[in-house]
Amino acid sequence: MPGWTIPTPRRGFLGRVAGGAAALGISSLVRPLALAAESEGGRGEPEALDLWLGKLKGKHRQVYDTPEVNNGFALAWSRIFFLTNNETGVADSDMSVMVVLRHGAIPLTMVDAAWAKYKLGEFFKINDPKTKAPAVRNPFYKTQSGELPLPGMDIGDLLQSGVLFGACNMAIKFYSAALAKATGGNGDDIAKDWRASVIPGMQIVPSGVWAVNRGQEHGCTYCFAG
Repeated sequence: MPGWTIPTPRRGFLGRVAGGAAALGISSLVRPLALAAESEGGRGEPEALDLWLGKLKGKHRQVYDTPEVNNGFALAWSRIFFLTNNETGVADSDMSVMVVLRHGAIPLTMVDAAWAKYKLGEFFKINDPKTKAPAVRNPFYKTQSGELPLPGMDIGDLLQSGVLFGACNMAIKFYSAALAKATGGNGDDIAKDWRASVIPGMQIVPSGVWAVNRGQEHGCTYCFAG
């Protein structure tokens, strides 16, 4: 993924946030925030972001703000949005859905190999519904028939139907730094690998809140799905 450099003022802001966290005694946030303030890396070129937002179409536009996995509710609701609009006479061409995966939902943006390599189920406390153990695969991507409670809510199916997925780069930086701290790894290397592991068809966005804002500016109504 090509580089998208966060301007210096934003890095300064994150640094101030880290300092504020220290002042408030929230020590667990200080190092990841400081690393986020210092880090450079791919966020999605501005032109690519414009093209991604330009895919929003039709009269009926919905953005799901998804800061936690929440049993895949954002995915189910995305499918339900299409189904119930179809039932009321709305064609697919007249509606759009954007799912913004940020904060604790960031592992949903990654392919199975990253889940296995980094033990994302254990780290994010996400169990595989089949094994009931910490997931070593993305339990909502490339699933088998009948595995999910609602047909068509698999991430791959939703991408094929035109759902736009945004992967929060700020969450990638924050949690890769936290994982590095917990395991003795290199946060920058983990973040780079996570970006390369984002499911094809998803768009890395500067932050989830950025994408939620842009979705609404482009005519989407807001729904909290976390």
